[in-house]
Amino acid sequence: METQKSPLRRARGRPRGWDDKTAQNTIKSLDRAMEVFEYLSLAQGKPLTALAEETGQSPATVYRILVTLEGRGLVEFDPEDQVWHIGPQAFAIGARFLRRTSLVERARPIMRRLMEATGETANLGIEKEGSVLFISQVETYATIRAFFPPGTLSPMHASGIGKALLAHMDAARLGRLLSSARMERFSERTITDPEALQRDLTEIRRRGYSVDDEEKNPGMRCIAAPVFDMTREAVAGISVSGPTSRVTEAGIAELSGAVIEAAAELTLAIGGSPPD
Repeated sequence: METQKSPLRRARGRPRGWDDKTAQNTIKSLDRAMEVFEYLSLAQGKPLTALAEETGQSPATVYRILVTLEGRGLVEFDPEDQVWHIGPQAFAIGARFLRRTSLVERARPIMRRLMEATGETANLGIEKEGSVLFISQVETYATIRAFFPPGTLSPMHASGIGKALLAHMDAARLGRLLSSARMERFSERTITDPEALQRDLTEIRRRGYSVDDEEKNPGMRCIAAPVFDMTREAVAGISVSGPTSRVTEAGIAELSGAVIEAAAELTLAIGGSPPD
């Protein structure tokens, strides 16, 4: 006798028409709310009128969105300055995302040893939509320090981790990123010429590490090396950063050895392999 299949046999969490991403399957009000939320995460401390103008939505709509998000702790209002900020619940949700992967967990002891060995702040970052997303940091005990809290985004062309990742991208993807990126100048040392950046990336591949030599923040240097996964793809970068008074040009060679060693250790810890 033929038995009926239970509806639970269907792929859980995937209704029919899963691949249909047309307008009928999106919630426009939610999409507008997420647009405001994402914009506020990049532009902290915005008044209502500026948020409405810069997202192209009416003040009344943006206000309703903000009040709803505030009720969930995702945004908060500063009554003194009359501006809106990302709320603590946004960090809590982001932290849950980071716990999905063992990368951050396995990197922590390695980063701590790197910080103690070099005396400088250790950072971990990944590529996120053409930028570097910092996902973990172990701060130095020194009073003057670099500070890239988890969630910070930085342009790849002016970042030690960013250049370490760019140097190991396949040519097609690298070409797409460089052609679409706006290579903003942050200091006199920022590389804004694509050909000059390509030459720098070639040298980074050869020696195994990159240097942000006051290219993003004058007076600060960063030395980074890539972390590879099991497919030998550069999926993250690990770095040390600090003031030029401590991270001197003469000291780059010694510090780079510690950074390369830490990146290789993390590569092995996540089951990865460096490219041939």
